[in-house]
Amino acid sequence: KPNHVKQWMGDSIGYWEDDTLVIETKNMHPQQGFRASLRHVFYLSENAKVIERFTRVSDSEIFYQFSVDDPEVYTQVWTGEMPLKATSNQIYEYACHEGNYSLSNILAGARAKERKE
Repeated sequence: KPNHVKQWMGDSIGYWEDDTLVIETKNMHPQQGFRASLRHVFYLSENAKVIERFTRVSDSEIFYQFSVDDPEVYTQVWTGEMPLKATSNQIYEYACHEGNYSLSNILAGARAKERKE
């Protein structure tokens, strides 16, 4: 792709280091924050570098680590980590619904229909 075209979430390259999947992401879109989880967003410049590591520690757990290197925004490299535990609950598809203002109405309508049935 041309250098001036930026992917919304950056360009990622993955590789293995022993039993750990490592993903390096660079070339962030200047209008997009990076999500370490669904609850936390932090800001990055387009020159940031994020390294993520996924290591399976058991049949039911993956250990997730990340580091952020962005001298334009932060004074030092910083890291975070968390366990990702398997669940027996159903996992629903996560899809982006840009400008989806109707979802709450769709769900409310479905609940109203269920009450009538």
